[in-house]
Amino acid sequence: MSEKSAEVGAEARLAVRVAGIVQGVGFRPFVYTLAHRLGVHGHVGNDPRGVFIEAEGPPEALDAFLTALDRERPPLAVVDSVAAHPLPPTGARGFRIVGSDPAGAQTTQISPDAATCSACLDETLAATGRRAGYAFTNCTHCGPRFTIVAAVPYDRASTTMAGFALCGPCAAEYADPADRRFHAQPVCCPGCGPRLRLSALPSGEPLTGDPIATAARLLRDGAIVAVKGLGGYHLAVDATHPSAAARLRAAKHREDRPFALMAAGLSEAAELVEVDPAAAGLLADPARPIVLLPRRRRSPHRIADAVAPGCHEYGVMLPYTPLHHLLLRAAAHPIVLTSGNVSDEPIAYRDDDAATRLAGIADAMLAHDRPIRTRTDDSVARVVRGRPLLLRRSRGYVPRPLTLPVAARRPILACGATLKNTFCLATGTQAVLSHHIGDLENEAVYRSYTEGVDHLRRLLGITPELVAHDLHPQYLSTGYAHSLDEVELLGVQHHHAHIASCLAEHGERDPVLGVAFDGLGYGGDGTLWGGEFLVADLASYTRVGRLAPVPMPGGAAAVRQPWRMALSYLDSLGELPPLPVVERHADRWPPLRSAARQRLNSPLTSSAGRLFDAVAALLDLRDEVGYEGQAAIELERAAAGAPPQPGYPARVEEAALLTLAGADLVRAAVADRLDGVPVPVIAARFHAGLADLVAATCVLVRERHGLGTVALSGGVFQNVLLLTGVTDRLTAAGFRVLTHSLVPPNDAGISLGQAAIAATLNH
Repeated sequence: MSEKSAEVGAEARLAVRVAGIVQGVGFRPFVYTLAHRLGVHGHVGNDPRGVFIEAEGPPEALDAFLTALDRERPPLAVVDSVAAHPLPPTGARGFRIVGSDPAGAQTTQISPDAATCSACLDETLAATGRRAGYAFTNCTHCGPRFTIVAAVPYDRASTTMAGFALCGPCAAEYADPADRRFHAQPVCCPGCGPRLRLSALPSGEPLTGDPIATAARLLRDGAIVAVKGLGGYHLAVDATHPSAAARLRAAKHREDRPFALMAAGLSEAAELVEVDPAAAGLLADPARPIVLLPRRRRSPHRIADAVAPGCHEYGVMLPYTPLHHLLLRAAAHPIVLTSGNVSDEPIAYRDDDAATRLAGIADAMLAHDRPIRTRTDDSVARVVRGRPLLLRRSRGYVPRPLTLPVAARRPILACGATLKNTFCLATGTQAVLSHHIGDLENEAVYRSYTEGVDHLRRLLGITPELVAHDLHPQYLSTGYAHSLDEVELLGVQHHHAHIASCLAEHGERDPVLGVAFDGLGYGGDGTLWGGEFLVADLASYTRVGRLAPVPMPGGAAAVRQPWRMALSYLDSLGELPPLPVVERHADRWPPLRSAARQRLNSPLTSSAGRLFDAVAALLDLRDEVGYEGQAAIELERAAAGAPPQPGYPARVEEAALLTLAGADLVRAAVADRLDGVPVPVIAARFHAGLADLVAATCVLVRERHGLGTVALSGGVFQNVLLLTGVTDRLTAAGFRVLTHSLVPPNDAGISLGQAAIAATLNH
């Protein structure tokens, strides 16, 4: 607080400014109730900067009032600052909520969408009452926010609820400061809408009967139902229905990637997966992410094999809207709830588009008439040693801002990477990381990206002057940056951005040793990096180590076909050993080897991701992948089936640029493979050996540069076995270790790192 009321005098009046997530979360009625309780007079209102208050009363009452603004704030509110300055007392009596003031610079924050609160759920599941069985019950403590807002200040007229006139009872709740629905902008009931509708696809003919009960019956009978959620459409099937799950997989052209499950509650989730207290807290968080958790070996629910073929984990989430709660209760089984699209396309969120795009997949469509303003996918997380690790930060978290360690003096747009894209808008110390966009190589996804940038810019009132982008000249996000007029451009190296993202998450500014392990990124020397050791801060970096480069035979084809990387690594060791992967591709390899040796469409890469691909292929786990990182995921899965193992030894060449011999790990894995050592044991020894190699390299860097803090970033550190192995070894060696939690380590975190670097360089 900037000033205490006791400094004003016996009769005091204050102008108070509250900044943060304080609109659409019940903050004004909270202030109203608080003022009445403490005998404070004045008024409260919204404007583009947040909440403004004039408060008059005894000094001790005003002191208590200022303290309680943060300590007793509503559940969804986030108070960044409370500033107060004195005004002349007026003797005014009473306290009121005044109309919103649209004037002024726009700096207020918007709340993420929040799962149904317990009070609203009780109303929805009650046998009687105005909202019994109603699919859209909400209040100031829950419900849609970011996905329905079109402008600020956050008022009903600025949301997609503008078209629904309040009925008498809802209007009374909305106008009553003592009601938890006071100025809850999405407030509604069956009398004023929104309303559900269920129709057949592709005909669009309405289906009779209660929409939820009928949809649940269709699910039990094996139908695929498109369900409209908060941020878009999902495709649902009964998770225990084998043919329905298999049909959905075929229809989405999604051969291998697992589907997400929705369980009716924590108890049902615990019947599917192993749920410890940390996982339970994450599952029940108002953000309601999909949480990746180990499957239970025995479950009362016989989940269809096609839901997550070959996986030792399920991605499970709990219901986050009344519609989901009602549907799960009626279905009586866990359901698959996967994004409403064909693989690689953006999720459908407009009703007409969904009806067209999903007509060839779904048998029916459970929709409603509340428009979605912003398409937003589900967030995805896992638990690592009691802490959340976000892998996709989207619905439920966005647009909650992150804090930059160095304030941006000019408005910044950071354009992100091309895979798992997010963008970031920053001003001052606030950085707003966008919702998940996806892979920009798809034309519809790229269009969603440009529309998303425009919408969030308007919503936040930010006109970028400095635009940060990746150095890769062929990234579509880089091309977008270069298409903008009247901005200053700043190219940021991919792996420096990874490390800066980790530093920004931890509020760090000092130099660290950054270990950036990912698939591919455009290096500072124009080659493809991905297994990097950087001495870095938020302004600069120096590459001090790397995995030894090997050719990528066929270029991008080697990403899709890990067997190419296996043979490339094997070729670097000399004569190809008699392994099944060699025999399977004996006819295809000679011309590729010749091209690789001549560097024809075979760029060198130091990528850790490609090393994982090579080992997965030589263990016969995966010759081709259906999605990014699949081979590495299956290698980790195999390693999890073995007891702890000693690591394979590997050398570090101590030149000016430390070079790690990844081929040593491959050589040892080949020897074990030829000796008949079980695949899980080889996979575990590889993981342990790579962790040993990383730790040994960090010790060498410390000897040269005196750095005691290591930051781990990049998509390879989504691998929990590697992440924990490296962290344990570094901690034992006396390092302080920074890892990701609230920002994904993969390319979804790149834009935050770009913004942090841009802010620092232009401070």
